[in-house]
Amino acid sequence: MCYNRFIMEINNSIFKSYDIRGVYPKDLNEELAYRLGQAFVEYTEAKKIVVGRDARMSSDSLFKALTDGILDQGADVLDLGLIPTECIYYASRDYDAGIMITASHNPKEYNGLKMIKGDEIIRGKDMIEPVLKEYNTRERGKMETMDVWPGFLEHVFKNIDEDKIKPLKVVVDAGNGMAGRAAPKILEKLPLDIIPLNFELNGAFPARSPNPLAEGAAEAVKTAVEKEKADCGFLFDGDADRIFLVDEKGNFTRGDVTLLLLAKYLLEKYPGKGVAYNIICSKAVPEFIKKWGGKPIKTPVGSVNVRQAMIDNDGILGGEVSGHFAFKDNFYSDSGLMALLILLIVLSGKKKASELISELSPYAKSPEINFKIEDKEGVLNKIKEKYSDGKQELMDGVTVEYENWWFNLRPSNTEPLLRLTVEAETESLLEEKIAQLEKDIRE
Repeated sequence: MCYNRFIMEINNSIFKSYDIRGVYPKDLNEELAYRLGQAFVEYTEAKKIVVGRDARMSSDSLFKALTDGILDQGADVLDLGLIPTECIYYASRDYDAGIMITASHNPKEYNGLKMIKGDEIIRGKDMIEPVLKEYNTRERGKMETMDVWPGFLEHVFKNIDEDKIKPLKVVVDAGNGMAGRAAPKILEKLPLDIIPLNFELNGAFPARSPNPLAEGAAEAVKTAVEKEKADCGFLFDGDADRIFLVDEKGNFTRGDVTLLLLAKYLLEKYPGKGVAYNIICSKAVPEFIKKWGGKPIKTPVGSVNVRQAMIDNDGILGGEVSGHFAFKDNFYSDSGLMALLILLIVLSGKKKASELISELSPYAKSPEINFKIEDKEGVLNKIKEKYSDGKQELMDGVTVEYENWWFNLRPSNTEPLLRLTVEAETESLLEEKIAQLEKDIRE
């Protein structure tokens, strides 16, 4: 296929803080993918690049264009095929760099690129200038295929006490994403009774949204857990690097509570280590981490920020409300599959999932509430002024803390949105403060 050598116009908004992500083919198409392949080789100076992709309908076509760009710039490609994103983190360690073609949890019409070189996550924004340059092609590189699974599975199980996983009945909802390929390879090694939902790969995501936090996305797994009288349920996002837990009563578990389940287990195994959490996690997170002898590490929102905080502060684990969980044993990168295995160990104890979750949820907390606002900075400043009697922190937007409640209001990096999180000691106080803040923000 021939590709245009010049790109007259690109949508800069698809070049995110952590990756590249946009609607196909309006924002991200084969022409741009080809140029990104060329630019990635020049930017990283990589000689051999591992490339994987998810099952989205546009992934095969974008893979062909991207790898043509890489090959035409003289670098070799190792094709990993259809894989979850964490396979790229693993495979790229033995080569110069890696690229995963995925839009993660975004709707079916999106696609994107996650890029890594060594310990460095290549930011989407860093590729804007390189992709606009004109490159002369070199002697074409070589393409090979590589079976990443044997080595990857050995890596995943290396630091897991799998003998502690007891016979459990477990519902797993892959959402027609890459967990449908990865989960069977993991779970077949374990003494589990698995009820699989939506394991068939389908880039149209017919069963539910690839975003587990989307409205209605968790209903199927909740229903199956109750109907089958299962011990727990799990659901993954499109590229399987995010995971959420459902307890035996069919209740959805917040990501920051799941982080605590993981942290307790890992701090028993690695005493005194750091656990990174972002600023919108419950205040129970640092409280329990300290209680268990660990070191809480607060970060701005964003998996890259959590990852870097782990590296800088001797962290063993990092996590977010969004369901991203990163592990030192996984090169400080996200792993939905390692999180799954550790949670199965934790749930193999004497207490049921709902009991464990209740013990770690002492406060009433809201999900993020979004407000469409053009003048984000102006509204933020007014809220800072109105709530100046509280203890303020400006790490990510503004966090204001009072004796029995707190809130965070932060701007979206890519949309005209302000995102509000509120937590209080009681449900009634939470509802009161949400109503008060909503009124103040809208006014």
